[in-house]
Amino acid sequence: MSTPHFLVHSPRDNVGVVVVEGLKKGADMLGVITETDKTLKLKAKADIPIGHKVALKALKKGDTVIKYGEDIGKMVADTDVGEHVHVQNLKTKRW
Repeated sequence: MSTPHFLVHSPRDNVGVVVVEGLKKGADMLGVITETDKTLKLKAKADIPIGHKVALKALKKGDTVIKYGEDIGKMVADTDVGEHVHVQNLKTKRW
């Protein structure tokens, strides 16, 4: 298998974590779901820094974001598959 561009920790997740430096818009990305070793492919729709999240499906404003199989916040803007998910479109539900 090729080196993955992003990891997904749980099959329930709707975001993955970029694990390579310099991921550029338009890149064909390989991802791995670590619990199952299943692979998936996406196209990056934005430059995404290492350690940041990528949307695995279209997420709408108000949707719950799942990472590690857990609720990590809600979307505050619509985001398409392959888009960067970070502070510009994701907020915690704590405050």
